[in-house]
Amino acid sequence: MIGLDTNVLVRYFAQDHASQSRKATELIEHKLSDEEPGFVSIVAVAETVWVLERAYRMNAAQLAEVIERMLQAEALVIEREQEVFTAMIALKEKRGEFADALIGALGLRAGSSRTLTFDRHASRLGGFALL
Repeated sequence: MIGLDTNVLVRYFAQDHASQSRKATELIEHKLSDEEPGFVSIVAVAETVWVLERAYRMNAAQLAEVIERMLQAEALVIEREQEVFTAMIALKEKRGEFADALIGALGLRAGSSRTLTFDRHASRLGGFALL
């Protein structure tokens, strides 16, 4: 297994830098395999979404598509795949931001009864409550 940093994922999805995007595409589409997959940590997923949203101005639908592509890629192993999927659905259904939904899903998985927040928008997600 080979770990993938956020910048590799961003170059792959943004296709904004000729040589780096080409290398990222070659790696993800041709060199990674079931025998030697790419590992994408939960931090790299969250950072990738954040960068694509802030720097590349991707909207919720575009971000959900990127996450879905990561989850469907056979040559990628996504850490906490089920929680990433849950957060992606919340984003796709416009119920909240990806990072908030991911925090909530990870908390539930860890056994939290709820995640306390001051964020009214996040409090509308399942598993959250206003403090």
